[in-house]
Amino acid sequence: MSGDKNKPHELDARWHSALGQLTGGLSPAALLTAYVDWGLHLIGSPDKQSELVKEALSSVPNPKPQSDPRFADATWSAFPFNLYAQSFLATQNWWDTATTNLSGVDPKHAQIVSFAARQWLDMFSPSNFAATNPQVQERTRQEGGQNLIRGARYWMEDLNRLLTKKPRQSGNYNVGKELATTPGDVVLHNDLVELIRYRPTTEKVHPEPILIVPAWIMKYYILDLTAQRSLVAYLRDQGFEVFILSWKNPDQKDADLSLQDYVDLGVRAAITKIKAMGCTRLHAAGYCLGGTLLAIVTAAMARDGDDSLASVSLLASQVDFSEPGELGLFINESQVAFLEDIMATRGYLKADQMAGAFQLLRSNDLVWSRVIRHYLLGERTPDNPLLAWNADATRMPARMHTEYLRRLFLQNDLAKGRFEVDGATVALSDIRTKVYCVGTEADHVSPWVSVYRLLLLTDTDVTFVLTSGGHNGGILSEPGRAGRHFRCGYKAKNDTHITASDWFDRHQPKDGSWWQHWAKWLTKHSSPVVPPRKVDLEGCDPAPGHYVLG
Repeated sequence: MSGDKNKPHELDARWHSALGQLTGGLSPAALLTAYVDWGLHLIGSPDKQSELVKEALSSVPNPKPQSDPRFADATWSAFPFNLYAQSFLATQNWWDTATTNLSGVDPKHAQIVSFAARQWLDMFSPSNFAATNPQVQERTRQEGGQNLIRGARYWMEDLNRLLTKKPRQSGNYNVGKELATTPGDVVLHNDLVELIRYRPTTEKVHPEPILIVPAWIMKYYILDLTAQRSLVAYLRDQGFEVFILSWKNPDQKDADLSLQDYVDLGVRAAITKIKAMGCTRLHAAGYCLGGTLLAIVTAAMARDGDDSLASVSLLASQVDFSEPGELGLFINESQVAFLEDIMATRGYLKADQMAGAFQLLRSNDLVWSRVIRHYLLGERTPDNPLLAWNADATRMPARMHTEYLRRLFLQNDLAKGRFEVDGATVALSDIRTKVYCVGTEADHVSPWVSVYRLLLLTDTDVTFVLTSGGHNGGILSEPGRAGRHFRCGYKAKNDTHITASDWFDRHQPKDGSWWQHWAKWLTKHSSPVVPPRKVDLEGCDPAPGHYVLG
């Protein structure tokens, strides 16, 4: 009997898994539902139809191509390329009008349709074709077509990698050699994490070490990228003993790992180990979803009366998912159910399916600009540390990923005080630990206005910093890097709330790196320095450990 009940679900899972191979893991039903909602309301709106006809027949001058980065080069101002660009931008504006401000459409459906329209239009931009791109034509004349021959070879190489499912590998940047090279030791190894302790370089250190919790959807060494761009090395050199979690890259046998496991085997296990090494209190910092997980653990510790954390720092981390930005377009009931069926067949979500969603959010920067550069101009993007890290993607276990999508994204349980740890709810408002919160101006994964909502949900002192750059580049903002700036403000626990836009207007940018500001803040909330504690490293493997290589 039970087999008969499960059989329909098995068929659904197999069908959706096969379909997901063609759609990149996106649910066709979710997209179709949005288009039906938009289309029916457009049919029933004569005013909108009239507006669109007027715009199509308008004699208003076409937009200036220079306003779009794709057409900023001076060659686009010459005939006929200026007409190509103007026509494309006019079409883009028309579709923007058609898919926005239509009364009665579900706002999320309208955003999905508008987003999908932009993706299709971006695909047919005149900048993407050799016949309509003046820069490509000029390069072709200069090289006698050799750029197109190289581009064809690059295309064949990439197609072969796609068919064989082998990502482009960097030969110049390897983990443990050029990447993740800060000296350290693996002081804890369990079924989910390795805890790395970095060797102090200063004669004295603050008694409170720093535990860094990276996101489980990325390899930890984004924060120990190179000797010049290592956040952990910078903190170490400021007189802190630094620890970081390295998550296991899960496979099919890890399908049943839950968020509770990530709490217990991850953050809690690390805190227990660090305290067993001789410290009574510590600082904790979380990056991206690692910060979300750390906020959950901090709230649970506050609920249980545990004051082991001297401070908490959340870097580009959301705790309220009511405004997740365009990434939220990929997460609804239809999409989550579709992903659940895909994961049911293998026990985890493949790394390339998450990467595909992130690429769609910035298709001009991450997809089409590369098409032009690689296949039309015949230029390969040179190897660099960030590119090598980005290609080193991770998987997500089925149960944990489902809980994360449903409980955090769909239901927003953490912000609403409904999230459970150990079978009991936790509340962000219980946190009394001082918090340092960082958002990045151009973040497409954790929009800074969403990160800023932490100030509304907590009842403690919060220092909020907004730095230039995106989700990764804004956090990797080492001192001495040109063109960097940040804003910073302070909210005491009894202060009245101000909106994100008002906060932005009230705080002027400061030149430099937020790292230096953070280090001073950590020092202020630390005890006076003492000689480094002695640590028994017998039997410990050296950093970067084994899990990062999986």
